[in-house]
Amino acid sequence: MRFRHPDGSTVHLAYCTNVHPAESLDGVLVQLRDHCEPVRRRLGRDRLGIGLWLARDAAHALVTDPSALRGLRTELEHRGLEVVTLNGFPYEGFGAEEVKYRVYQPDWADPERLAHTTDLARVLAQLLPDDVTEGSISTLPLAWRTAYDQERATAAHTALTTLAERLDALHELTGRSLRIGLEPEPGCTVETTRDALAPLTAIGHDRIGICVDTCHLATSFEDPHTALDALAQARVPIVKSQLSAALHAEHPHLPEVRAALAAFDEPRFLHQTRTRTAAGLRGTDDLGEALAGDALPDASPWRAHFHVPLHAAPAAPLTSTLPVLRAALTRLVGGPHPLTHHLEVETYTWQALPPELRPRAQLADGIAAELTLARDLLTDLGLKELP
Repeated sequence: MRFRHPDGSTVHLAYCTNVHPAESLDGVLVQLRDHCEPVRRRLGRDRLGIGLWLARDAAHALVTDPSALRGLRTELEHRGLEVVTLNGFPYEGFGAEEVKYRVYQPDWADPERLAHTTDLARVLAQLLPDDVTEGSISTLPLAWRTAYDQERATAAHTALTTLAERLDALHELTGRSLRIGLEPEPGCTVETTRDALAPLTAIGHDRIGICVDTCHLATSFEDPHTALDALAQARVPIVKSQLSAALHAEHPHLPEVRAALAAFDEPRFLHQTRTRTAAGLRGTDDLGEALAGDALPDASPWRAHFHVPLHAAPAAPLTSTLPVLRAALTRLVGGPHPLTHHLEVETYTWQALPPELRPRAQLADGIAAELTLARDLLTDLGLKELP
């Protein structure tokens, strides 16, 4: 979906396809047919943006077979879909029964991450619509915090510098300008937007910036305006923003609140949980750990890294951090000029939700409802939806 900002520029809205993951190119083509096109039809749109997730094997198949890449582009056009952004965070296995810590491997100190992201950039350069010259890819925020020493940090920075040089070369070759955004996430080396300032300033290349995920922002209790102002002051480019909402518990000390939270403690994904204390931010790696005994102080609200549907907050006594998303979006695109032109709804946890929050009919209905809410937020900020 495209929107005209009052300054005349185009803002793109997509939804991320990691909600129905596939490891192979054939699986991606099935996604387009069975999920993405039905979402577009439910929205009554001739064109729908998707933030494509390509696992390692799918990306490798496309970059090594030009006919396969042409075939994917043809299929996108046939189904009324367009791609200006990729989700390059998960490497493979995102559809496994247990993902947890494995989603952070390989990290940016491993050569596989550079090779995969280079493949993604080459693919995206060929998938961009004819009238679009700028693309974005979100990626792992360097590494999970453990086993990340100075040697690995140096290797990661070198890899990102190499990637920037490759993106420069790709721009010269294709005329397509691609940028990579590190996506801060709780528990990672770059957990917050503030954590991103030092490494991104050290790399110092405008092709390497940040992807602001509003669920992660909220989970770490970052104030959107403060965070985005700091990025602007440091001249860190906001490559894209993922529109998502975290799980919020106002009174985690109450038994009924803990019981409600326990329904979200599921075995597939990691749900980092945070709270603010007088001594600073405290957290656990997973929701179950927070609920076990006194691992996390419960005198103040908790927030958990669980992407809940934008349009359907959990029932009381829980809620979502949709207000944080609203505040961030106002700052991102509500000013005289957009801070980013790529927005991506990313709720990949539909099937991990408690049964009462899952789509009653088809997943496409829930995704369409989220995109409708995002569209309304954008138009309320003065953006005009384009055909």
